[in-house]
Amino acid sequence: MEAKKGFTAFAHGLPMSAKKVRPIADHLRRKKVTDVVALLEALPNKGAYFLKKVIQSAAANALYQNKQLDEDQLVVSKLLIDEGMSRTTVWARARGRADRLTKRSCHIYVEVEEKGAK
Repeated sequence: MEAKKGFTAFAHGLPMSAKKVRPIADHLRRKKVTDVVALLEALPNKGAYFLKKVIQSAAANALYQNKQLDEDQLVVSKLLIDEGMSRTTVWARARGRADRLTKRSCHIYVEVEEKGAK
């Protein structure tokens, strides 16, 4: 039986716009997991925190499912940031008027592979 090559993790409905998370994610694809986690710990962005948690979860899934893997050989092969559900709230304005405020969310999907898998 052949060993599984891609290990995944995902988070749904994170309270942040996908537009704010995507620029951070663009720098992380095809890099080692250890380097990515070190980079994300140094960034002050809220999106970096969410990305770090999901990437660490994918790495933990990989190491749990295949005990022979080395953590230094894991690479982020796929990283998708999708838009989640939007929630509208009312923002009170002057003279009894109201504006709509859209609270956006996002989904993060991460797949890690062993470096020589492809």
